[in-house]
Amino acid sequence: MQDIIDNDNWLEDDSDATDINPSNYWRILIIDDEPDIHAVTRLALNKVTYKERELEILSAYSGAEGFEILSKETDIAMVLLDVVMETEDAGLALVKDIRETLKNDLIRIILRTGQPGQAPEQRVIVDYDINDYKLKTELTSQKMFTTVISSLRAYEGLKTIETSRRGLDRILEAASNLYRVESLKELASGVLTQIDGILNFGTNGILCLMDSDKENGNSMPLVIATSGESTELLTQKALDENHPWAALILNCFREKKSIYSNELDVLLIQTSHGRHFAIAFRSLRNLSEIERSLLTVFCDRIAAAFDNLHMFDLLKTTQEATVIVLADLAESRDATTGGHVRRVCRLTEAIATELKNAHKLPPEIDANFLAFVGIASILHDVGKVGIPDAVLLKPGKHTPEERIVMEGHALIGETVLARAAHMVEGVSSLSIGAQIAGCHHEHYDGNGYPRRLKGNDIPFAARIVAVVDVFDALLHARPYKQPWPLKEVLTYLEERSGKQFDPDIVWAITHFVKTKNPDWIIAEGH
Repeated sequence: MQDIIDNDNWLEDDSDATDINPSNYWRILIIDDEPDIHAVTRLALNKVTYKERELEILSAYSGAEGFEILSKETDIAMVLLDVVMETEDAGLALVKDIRETLKNDLIRIILRTGQPGQAPEQRVIVDYDINDYKLKTELTSQKMFTTVISSLRAYEGLKTIETSRRGLDRILEAASNLYRVESLKELASGVLTQIDGILNFGTNGILCLMDSDKENGNSMPLVIATSGESTELLTQKALDENHPWAALILNCFREKKSIYSNELDVLLIQTSHGRHFAIAFRSLRNLSEIERSLLTVFCDRIAAAFDNLHMFDLLKTTQEATVIVLADLAESRDATTGGHVRRVCRLTEAIATELKNAHKLPPEIDANFLAFVGIASILHDVGKVGIPDAVLLKPGKHTPEERIVMEGHALIGETVLARAAHMVEGVSSLSIGAQIAGCHHEHYDGNGYPRRLKGNDIPFAARIVAVVDVFDALLHARPYKQPWPLKEVLTYLEERSGKQFDPDIVWAITHFVKTKNPDWIIAEGH
């Protein structure tokens, strides 16, 4: 110990220093039951720095106290640990607690002992996960310096690897979540949220879009998502050229590379279908090289997410076009229905959203269902293309035989759509449309057709359209009837709730009409 005390470069003990910011210091914990050991160690390390960061030294005087500190402080880089304290093996027991109970594999543990007979070096090195073993008498000032610096260097390396791993985990999780987003603005907002999560500090930022054919012109990028203090920019269609961030964002697009500066960080995302996005954010500190590398990986994943969204939109648009063509074909044979199928589509989407907001959706319903159910509802009567004109266009009441033929449109539509749906993987407007076409005339009490299904055995989409179809048909004029007043239509539905119709659907359409009062549901046909 005298070698440590004799170092003439040390200042007085500063163990009472306060207001230390741990993020700017390497944190070291001394665990020893001898106060003199704490004092001389602090003196020995008083002026030690590593990579321009000084040391913050914490003290514990027993194994139990050391465990308590380590349980709360997760950024301690190394421990100088005595073996014999409250018990003869208190230090060794704490080593196991650190590694096994606290699951802390990063902290560097330097075991120090004044009684080597209590803990023979070879046995301790083999049996315990420590990083060095020192006799207190051999720790001269130079050896103390070497031990601390080598331990901090090892800790820093492990911390970098751990940061990379966690960052990549966040990227994979973030990208996985974003792939499920089906709206460009939702995806953009999610990107900003995930940037915040990956970097683990608050951001004030925006995400802009610039089409490839406008990048070299005078057009300003579109703002499609914001966070923090930039939320007011979302009301603008394009970024103001006088905005303090505009120049750097435009440079990012023009130079086609990410830009990092003390003022602003701008990340470039390039998609394969010709769209370029820029994420601009003002962070609370300068980003490290590893954080920049992680963001580069993240941008690559997000580019793939935007590409997937673009392909999803193309697929959805193609399906919608197909559905509309089929619906128009069916509607062309019955000109009396007017805009019925389009109103059914719009109202089906509204009712599904109403049920979602009221937490009344069945557990199997997911985002794909909500995305497709509206457009699928257009196909509810597509089977009418197979009904002879003499029956389909008959202005009067059908005979029992004609009624059987007319009811056949449900199975015709289901069969045609189900066959087509098998050509599309997963849930689609065709697969949901097949359920709707085949079952939208089933009754909740089992008295409908064609299969007399009952209750929840009727597909959920069909239960929605069963109500919406009747609601719209009653509300609008037909050759054989005048339009009913809205109040009488709602009364009709409520009287048949639990009999012909699912009570939750009746509640949803009644609640929607009464609270939203949409003009479009009765704008036509009156």
